[in-house]
Amino acid sequence: MAEKNNQAYPIAPANGNARSDGESLVSEDELKRRKRIKLFTYIGIFIVFQIIVMTVFGLTVMKVKTPKARLGEINIQSLNSVPATPSFDISFTTQIRIKNTNWGPYKFDAGTATFMYQGVPVGQVTIPKSKAGMRSTKKINVEVVLNSNVLPNSSTLGSVLNSGVLTLTSQVQLKGKVELMLIMKKNKSASMDCTIAFDLASKVVKTLQCK
Repeated sequence: MAEKNNQAYPIAPANGNARSDGESLVSEDELKRRKRIKLFTYIGIFIVFQIIVMTVFGLTVMKVKTPKARLGEINIQSLNSVPATPSFDISFTTQIRIKNTNWGPYKFDAGTATFMYQGVPVGQVTIPKSKAGMRSTKKINVEVVLNSNVLPNSSTLGSVLNSGVLTLTSQVQLKGKVELMLIMKKNKSASMDCTIAFDLASKVVKTLQCK
């Protein structure tokens, strides 16, 4: 009888559920798998983000645009015209503006701005070698003197002067390089093509158009 009373029984788990070693290993493997999936997800998001950043960078910062040259406001010093001769002489001050919209400086060589009447040069000004900074406009002050001395006698200048409006054109082409990130240089030429209409009676600029 004593042997029956001293028989041992297994102790039940405190929570009432028995857990095997196999179930424990499965849970740890599942946890590792989830961590790997999360890690790969983060890596994928990072790669996509980097692709987007590099694409935007390439389309904006690294894209080289052609600088533009323009004439600024014209301040007339003197304007004389004689339809009977016919002849004219004009002097004025203005600015030649080189606009650089790139994310790097534009360094250009010396050049010449030519002013013409019906394709014939009537005056020139020299543009010195200089630099337009990153996303900025370089302004160069110039004094311009024009006259009709070189025009042929068969010119229609007399009738033009009688009309009261003298139209001239101006052209510039500056050769230079755009520098990006101190490692990339791209050859670019800044050009200008402007049309200036002078009102001979009031001695003012009637219109100024550049393209």
